[in-house]
Amino acid sequence: QVQLVESGGGVVQAGGSLRVPCAASGRTLSSYRMAWFRQAPGKEREFVAAILWSGGSTYVADSMKGRFTISRDAAKNTVYLQMNSLKPEDTAVYYCAARLLSSNKYGYWGQGTQVTVSS
Repeated sequence: QVQLVESGGGVVQAGGSLRVPCAASGRTLSSYRMAWFRQAPGKEREFVAAILWSGGSTYVADSMKGRFTISRDAAKNTVYLQMNSLKPEDTAVYYCAARLLSSNKYGYWGQGTQVTVSS
């Protein structure tokens, strides 16, 4: 079992920045891929970014490259999503997720944190 807890959401003005952490516990994460997804009202959940815990390789959705970055702090067992140049369309609930590298499904999810970008 992996427990994930997001925090750090809030209201930010367009053009601003926000960093949201996801604290993980319960298992050694070296065999996991960690990711961020988001879901805006009335829209489907979409992939934002992912990171391999071991090695730190990262992947960011094309539409967010250049603005969003994902990183991890192994000492704190925490994954971060750094969001810059925020736009109102980035408003969504942001979810942290984890999956074993041997699986094709994210089996662990956090409760989500609301990010609202005001124009």
